[in-house]
Amino acid sequence: MSLTLVIGNKNYSSWSLRPWIAMKVAGIPFEEIQIPLYEPGSRERMLEYSPAGKVPILIDGDEHVWESLAILEHLAERFPEARLWPSDRRARSHARAIASEMHGGFQPLRQNCTMNMWLPVKARPQPPEVLANVARIEQMWADCRARFGQSGPFLFGAFGAADAMYAPVVARFNTYGLPVSAKTRAYMDAVMGLPAWREWYDAAMQETWIMQHNEPDWPLVRGKPVG
Repeated sequence: MSLTLVIGNKNYSSWSLRPWIAMKVAGIPFEEIQIPLYEPGSRERMLEYSPAGKVPILIDGDEHVWESLAILEHLAERFPEARLWPSDRRARSHARAIASEMHGGFQPLRQNCTMNMWLPVKARPQPPEVLANVARIEQMWADCRARFGQSGPFLFGAFGAADAMYAPVVARFNTYGLPVSAKTRAYMDAVMGLPAWREWYDAAMQETWIMQHNEPDWPLVRGKPVG
């Protein structure tokens, strides 16, 4: 049975990136419906697929699953061979814990460093609460790598659901030039080196929708004057 993933703008929609990159890396085939955020009629279109009126939404036959983490759990059950969660029980519990922490936390980082792949990569000063979020995330990543990541470059060795949940954080850390350790940078480079990442990034660069409130360098977008 074919799957369809409803997503928002690839430049801005951090939540959409999570299940998209997980499915791409795992080799789970799907069709894609894209609904740009905050355009006239966007919410009405989203409501056709989900009562929450938000993206992403996974359509699996007559099942409609929304919320990134719920989609990843659904995919893990439907495709156990994809090993989206670690096979080791302790590692699996830890992966779910950090994924849940990402799903519900880090509001200062989200608010001050919105996902925007168009922005030129450069250091942008951040308030202490953002730097505290960065420190906590770095601590988590280092702990995962030390305890469970010996078999590969990702948090639990192979790329999985936890990495997908933090993929937009990698984008934020990179775009806003946030100060990170060499080990954190190595992990970020591994994620950004994925062919799936490049596919998403290249598509984002071709988009034309502009959310002015999400452009801290407005009217410079993609390094060029706009509008």
